[in-house]
Amino acid sequence: MRLAFLGTPDIAAACLNAVAQAGHEVAAVYAQPPAPRGRGQALRPSPVQALAESLGLTVRTPASLRDPAEIEAFRALDLDAAVVVAYGQILPREVLEAPRLGAFNLHASLLPRWRGAAPIQRAIMAGDEVTGVQVMRMTEGLDEGPILATARLDIRPDETAGTLHDRMAQAGAGLLVATLADIAAGRAVETPQAAEGATYAKKISPRTARLHWSRPAA
Repeated sequence: MRLAFLGTPDIAAACLNAVAQAGHEVAAVYAQPPAPRGRGQALRPSPVQALAESLGLTVRTPASLRDPAEIEAFRALDLDAAVVVAYGQILPREVLEAPRLGAFNLHASLLPRWRGAAPIQRAIMAGDEVTGVQVMRMTEGLDEGPILATARLDIRPDETAGTLHDRMAQAGAGLLVATLADIAAGRAVETPQAAEGATYAKKISPRTARLHWSRPAA
């Protein structure tokens, strides 16, 4: 299919690489603009931008996809579908509806549990024993669209956000490629999310990350 890929961090880069290797035509890659990184705080591209450039793909880093000019540029790509993995922006309806088949998101939880920005960390903090990655059709609501595919992952007793992220990146890349094949063949089945059990994974702040040494490790 002819796709746009929208993502920014490492987990998204793993998925972009898998999608490109699967033979899809990636018309454009969208990532957040370069940001200060490292000890010197120099402006550096995100993992997705760096990978896309190494693959020779067109990269766009708009500050906002709500800008009318950016929306028109997105429409002009004439896409079959859009793939979104941890992009970092809320997409307007005009962008979601521009591709012929719609926009699809890889999310790092078992929805409707842990909608939002930090599902990996929040699942560990809550003591969840199981999580997963899911591909869903994107709607205007926050992570509320119907589910097309799921891969479940146990959360190990010694799990960190870093180790779980890496396992999710591997599982998610394979799940995304398989689901795109189903979408292209017209055999994908969409299942609405459960009406109950929704929780929200708020962003991790410096205050959240403080250690309380008087409390048990769990």
